[in-house]
Amino acid sequence: MSLLYFRVTSSQIILLTSSMKNIIFDLGAVIIDINYNFTAEAFKRIGVTNFDELYSKKKQDHFFDDFETGHLSNDQFRTEIRKHISHEITDQQIDDAWNAMLINIPVSRMKWLQGLRPKYRIFLLSNTNRIHVKAFSKIISDTHGEGTFESCFDKIYLSCNIGLRKPNADIFDLVVTENNLDLNETVFIDDSPQHIEGAQKYGLTAWHLKDGDTVENLMTKHLGL
Repeated sequence: MSLLYFRVTSSQIILLTSSMKNIIFDLGAVIIDINYNFTAEAFKRIGVTNFDELYSKKKQDHFFDDFETGHLSNDQFRTEIRKHISHEITDQQIDDAWNAMLINIPVSRMKWLQGLRPKYRIFLLSNTNRIHVKAFSKIISDTHGEGTFESCFDKIYLSCNIGLRKPNADIFDLVVTENNLDLNETVFIDDSPQHIEGAQKYGLTAWHLKDGDTVENLMTKHLGL
């Protein structure tokens, strides 16, 4: 059995075998390509000049958290956005700006993801919202066909549907408990350091996908895939 090493904290190295059986993927910037700057620039064009203060990869205003956990409706989210604009804008303008960050899943990545299914139990765990869900579902369906993406996973967990969000321990516990996952056989992959930290505190092996890297390269580095 091959042996791999990865860094969990700056002071701790964990010895890991390549016998992982379960993989929990984040969605944005891990599976689907996104660009936060596209949304920031789109909102600035329609008058939200302080959008960078409201939302970024590392932090966000509380109403984004509420939107991601389903406690804020689409209309309530748009109302919050309008508080930062001095002129009238349409719902569609807000939605288009919010969705601007969503790009697509490369065909090669979709095929790679499909190739993991015979070897691993695969789960998706995403902090997202209902406007994004509608948008990325259409993007993925138009590119890869209806149902193709969903078939890549044993189960999909979206924060807006379950009322929980990363990095809180309860969302990791839900996935682990519902699917009877062994922490020693499960890895979580995410691009946000705060989510990696939360997963590690819960007890999961967690790999940070850094900017400029791809999930395929990260998996090859750790598991030889």
